[in-house]
Order: sequence, then structure tokens, then C-alpha cells
Amino acid sequence: MTAELLEELALGAKRGQLKLHVINYLLRHRTATMSDIAKELSVSAPTASRILQELIDAGCVQEEGKLEIEAGRFPMLFGLKPEGGYFIGVDVKRSYINIGLINLQSELLEVEYDLPFVLENTPEAVEEICRIIDEFITRTGRQRSEILNININIPGRINPATGHSYTLFNFYSDQALSEVLGKRLGTRVSIDNDTRGMAFGEFTQGCGKGADVHNALYVNVSWGLGLGMIIDHEIYLGKSGFSGELGHISVYDNQILCHCGKKGCLETEVSGQAMCRKLEARIRAGESSSLSAVLAEGRSITLSDLLQACAQEDMLCLQVLSEIGLQLGKQIANLINVFNPELVIVGGSLADAGG
Repeated sequence: MTAELLEELALGAKRGQLKLHVINYLLRHRTATMSDIAKELSVSAPTASRILQELIDAGCVQEEGKLEIEAGRFPMLFGLKPEGGYFIGVDVKRSYINIGLINLQSELLEVEYDLPFVLENTPEAVEEICRIIDEFITRTGRQRSEILNININIPGRINPATGHSYTLFNFYSDQALSEVLGKRLGTRVSIDNDTRGMAFGEFTQGCGKGADVHNALYVNVSWGLGLGMIIDHEIYLGKSGFSGELGHISVYDNQILCHCGKKGCLETEVSGQAMCRKLEARIRAGESSSLSAVLAEGRSITLSDLLQACAQEDMLCLQVLSEIGLQLGKQIANLINVFNPELVIVGGSLADAGG
């Protein structure tokens, strides 16, 4: 994919929007005929033909052979050119980073899980993210010019349209975080909320792939609690990109201060951090658990400790997990009543715990 095409897509002019529409359509359907494209874009066949040819000239689209039909001429099939460009996805967690490389057909070429990282709201943490990405690019053997975009998923409030992060790394004056990262890494960078990234991945490459699903909800139960919404095949962002803050709806009169600064948030009772807090309180009150040793060492229970104890069928952990699951189920039922989706996906670190 040429730099000129990337610039045209980024500008958002009408022809660039049509080309982006074609790329997204081919991402979903793999191949299409010219008449398919013309119908999808609501344009004439000559216009669709010119757009396809321009995408071919830009190294983005290629001919995929002909579609065999019972009568008439076999129409040409078009698809995205795999080596036309590459994307890197970065998933930033509290204590590790996952990172992967895909080609233009969304085929996963390289992936590395659980790269050590400590999420702190400091410039040093931003630099550490960049270092991990730099080293990953080197290991893939790809040139920076081949990488069309690096998308970094970060917890908290993110406006992907402007590239600003409002919860973490919000210390660059008027500069967008995506701009700062782009200059440091020497390539295009976009950022988004981690739960929306997970929702998009499941919808396009996971549970929702190939299914007749137009509307889906993704509930991310990890250290916190988030929601990703797919509405009419599109990720729902909200006015400022702050949609999906499920964990911060006011539910309880528990007087527990949430990290957002308010009290009674759903996340204070239904999340990984809530489960760790509940376990510590019950162990200190005398209940038995394998995690008693953690407190005896003078340290707090971590999400990793919790998951390991659940895998080992620690009865207290499973009991607390069951209680949290019941509360979460009630809230998911409320979401279903509001959104009426075809699919609900529950993911995140706690999704597989105990089962």
C-alpha cells in the first residue's frame, strides 16, 4: 500500500471513503466481484472498476481468479493483497503486554504473549511500551515502511478519533498520545480502549466471525469491568469515545471509593480488584484459603494469584467468584434488555476462572 493511498484514506474525502469502504468490505468477505463492489458502494460499474484499479495500482488489492457461474462470462474476483501492508496490535495490561502482527488479509503472522511490563502512569512506562514495540518489529524482520499502522489498546477513557487518552498518559500538554507515540516509533499509531479492541477482535476474528450477527456486546471482566458494543456492524464509540464504562455505573450503596473518584460503582463489587479485596477481607476474618500464605508474606493478593488459586480449586476463591458471577449476570441481563443483541461475549482474565 502506497503512502499516497494512506494519506488519501486519512483525509476522509469522498473517494478516499469509497476506497476505505472497499477495503473494509473485502476484509469481511475476503473476495468480491466488481458488481458486488458496485452494489455495496451504490455506484455505477465503471466507477467501481476505476476504484478497484486504483487500489490495485496502490498495491492494496489483487485479482483472485474468476468466479465460476452456471451461465455467462465468469466474473473476476478481487481480494486484498496479503503483503500489501502489515498492522501491529498491542494490548497493554497491568503486568504484561501482548503484541501481534497481521497482514492486509487479517492473517496473524506473529504473536507474543505476556511480555513483562508494569502499567504505571508515567513517561517511563510510555517509553517502555515503545521499547517493547521496537524490539518486536526487529524480531519480525519487517521494515517500518511496510507497517501501515500500530494500534495500542490501553485501559481507561480513550478518544480514538483524536488520539487522546484521558485516564492514563495524559501529560503531553495539547499533544495527542497517538501523535507522541507515532513520532517516537516512526510510523502511524492509533490508540483505543482495551475493551473495545477486544470486542472488535472477537466480532471480526473470534465468536462473531462468519456468524449472522449485526449487534453484539463484549463484557471484559479483568482487573476492572468494561463493555464493548457492536451496533449494526460498527463499534459504538459515543460522542467522545467514552462509551462502555460499565464498571462505573452507580449500583451499590457500599461507600467504597472507586478509582474514578465516585462511590458505589459496579466495579467496586464486580471485578478482579473487587474479588482480591473481598478475598483479603475474608481471609483476615479467619476463613481458610491457599492465598493466606500471600498475606502472611506481607503482600497483597494479585490477579495472577487469584487465577492460580481458582485453577487449583481453592474453595473460598470459587465461592467469591460465584458471588461475583451472580452479580455480573444480573447486569448482563439488564444490558440484554436495553440492547437486544444477537450475541453476548464474556471475556477478560476472569472469564475462564474456575471453569
